[in-house]
Amino acid sequence: MRKLLIIMNNKEGNNKSSGGRANSSRPHSNKPKPAMQKRAQGPKKVKVNTKVAEVATDKVEKKPNQAPKRPKVKDEIRLNKYIANSGACSRRDADIYITSGTVKVNGIPVTEMGYMVKPGDVVNFDGATLTPEKKVYILLNKPKNFTTAFDEGQEFRNVLELVKGSTTAKIGAVGRMDKNTTGLLLFTNDTDMIRKFTLPTNKSSKIYHVSLDKNLKFEDLEKINKGLVLDGHRVFVEDISYIEGEAKSEIGLKLRSANVKVVRSIFEHFSYDVLRIDRVSFAGLTKKNLPRGNWRLLTEQEIINLKNV
Repeated sequence: MRKLLIIMNNKEGNNKSSGGRANSSRPHSNKPKPAMQKRAQGPKKVKVNTKVAEVATDKVEKKPNQAPKRPKVKDEIRLNKYIANSGACSRRDADIYITSGTVKVNGIPVTEMGYMVKPGDVVNFDGATLTPEKKVYILLNKPKNFTTAFDEGQEFRNVLELVKGSTTAKIGAVGRMDKNTTGLLLFTNDTDMIRKFTLPTNKSSKIYHVSLDKNLKFEDLEKINKGLVLDGHRVFVEDISYIEGEAKSEIGLKLRSANVKVVRSIFEHFSYDVLRIDRVSFAGLTKKNLPRGNWRLLTEQEIINLKNV
């Protein structure tokens, strides 16, 4: 009996597993069940190679501070090259100044790498206006009958004729010299240096050889040495002396002013006529190995010395 119960339980378990019910009157079908239809599948997703996409995007994206490409205009020049040509610094250092925002073009800060400067643009670098030419410094031993002025008629020629061919840069004279004054005259395209040596506050020394119409009295020499007032302005004389081995009318005068008119006015104040003025030294530069009417380029050390005066 126990054995039978076990068999019956097994049959019930089989019926349950097949989905039938014990008390069901519905006949059991031995037909095989139809196969289930597969679900309709949508289009397969295409797997994107993200690495390739990223590389392609990088090629399209612009680098920061990169100027957009545009047709090049004639005579344009890259900003960093413009700065380097002016002698301010190297092209590599110019890039650093540009990205830091200290370079202005026509008054507007420019931080774009590759910016093109057009003819007529005004470039300001670290507070100073630049010229595209490299800075040049030329020393001339000026002869008579040449002047720094442009309005003294056709009789006297301009000093620029004497340094013609020395450079292609647009240069100007540092200070003025009339037709009768001879000696050292500096030319440059460095506007900051021109301004520096023409200011009354400039402390660089100039030495002049002055020839008078008569001997200079010792008491007048002493008065000049103490300084004097001309046209309401105090003139400070660093040194004055008779030139050794010459007549007492040949005088050496050392002062800071680059204005030759001041030299003439000093002696005229004491009723002397000035026959000749020759500038023999300018801010440490001398006429050594520089004959009258000739010019030469300054050395690197001489340029450094002038900037540090």
